[in-house]
Amino acid sequence: MADKYNAETIISETHKKISNAFDVFDHESNKTVDVREIGTIIRSLGCYPSEAELHDIIAELEEEEPTGFVRYERFLPTMTKILLERKFRPITEDLLLQAFEVLDQQKKGYLEPEELNRYLTQEGEPFTQEEVEEMLSAAVDPDKNVILYKDFVSMMTIDDHR
Repeated sequence: MADKYNAETIISETHKKISNAFDVFDHESNKTVDVREIGTIIRSLGCYPSEAELHDIIAELEEEEPTGFVRYERFLPTMTKILLERKFRPITEDLLLQAFEVLDQQKKGYLEPEELNRYLTQEGEPFTQEEVEEMLSAAVDPDKNVILYKDFVSMMTIDDHR
C-alpha cells in the first residue's frame, strides 16, 4: 500500500512541477505555449536534451497540422515520462572535466578562448557565435585571458544527489 501511495505522490508532484513550468510560458492562460519555448521549459525542469533530441520531442508534441503551439494535454504525458525515466540528465562534473581534458592536448590545464571557439563552432553540433560569446564571457579568466576549465566546470555543474 505504501508503494502505491508513494508512486501516486511522486506522479502528483511531477505533474505539479510540469504544470508550474508550463504555466510560466502560457501567456494567454489557455493551456498552450509557443513551440519555441518548449526547450526552455524542458531545461527548467532539469532535463538537457541535445538540439536533435529536442527536435524529436517537439515533433512528438506537435499536432498533425503544426500550429506553432503545444497544448498542455500533449506536453504533460510526454514530459512526465521523460522526468520519471530520468532522461536527459545533466552531465556529471567528472565527465565534463574529461571532455575538456581531451581538448587540452598539451595538458596545460587551460584552453585558449580561440581554441574553444573553434571546437564549439566547427565540431559536432555547432554552437552559434552568440552562444559561444555568452559561454566565453563566463569561462574566460579575466586576469589570464584563458579558460581554466577545472574552475569553469565546477562553476557550471550542479551537485545533484537525487
